[in-house]
Amino acid sequence: MQDITNLNRQELPSNSSLFKATGIALLIAALALFTIILPAEYGIDPTGLGKKMGLTLLSSEDVTEPVSLDVAPAAKENLLAVSASPVWKSSKELKSDTTKITLSPNEGLEVKAAMSAGDHLIFSWIADGPVNFDMHGERLNDGDNFTSYWQGRNELTASGDFEAPFDGTHGWYWRNRGNTSVTVTLKTSGFYSKIFKQ
Repeated sequence: MQDITNLNRQELPSNSSLFKATGIALLIAALALFTIILPAEYGIDPTGLGKKMGLTLLSSEDVTEPVSLDVAPAAKENLLAVSASPVWKSSKELKSDTTKITLSPNEGLEVKAAMSAGDHLIFSWIADGPVNFDMHGERLNDGDNFTSYWQGRNELTASGDFEAPFDGTHGWYWRNRGNTSVTVTLKTSGFYSKIFKQ
C-alpha cells in the first residue's frame, strides 16, 4: 500500500485550476439546462433555441401538433391531420382489390384507380411473362394529357407506395411485346374511390 504522505504536492492540480475547472463545468451544465433540458422536459424555453431545434415538441402533451406543410387544397380535405407522427390519416374507407388482365401478343391495357390528391395506395403486380409498363396519372377533365411516374421494360413485377399528387385517375398501362399471352395480377390496398380497367 502506497504511503500518501510521500506524494509530491507539485504533481497535484492547484486550487486555482480546480476552481477554474469547476466553474467551466458549472457553465456547461447551466448552458445545457437552459438550451436543452428545460425546453425538452418542461417546455420552458428562455433562450428560444429549444423551439428552433424542435425540442419543445418533446415536452408537448399532444405530440401530434400540426406541422405546416405545402399541401394542395384538395389534399387537405382528405387529411384528418398532418403531424410529426409517422401515421398518415384518412377519413376514407380502406379498399383492397385484386385485378387480373390477360394481354394477347402486342396488346396493351390499363388499370386505373380514381383518387383525390393526397390519397395513398400500396400496390404490387406480377406478370407470368415480361411486359413493358408505364405508371401514370391524368387530371380530371384534362383531355389526353397525363403525367408519367414510373416506366419499365421487360419487367415481371413491381411494387410500391403511391400518393396521388392531384385529383384524377392514376394507374398502369401494360403492353405485351412477346409472342404468347401474358397475365398480369395487380393487388392494391389503399384509399381510392374505385379501380377499373380501360
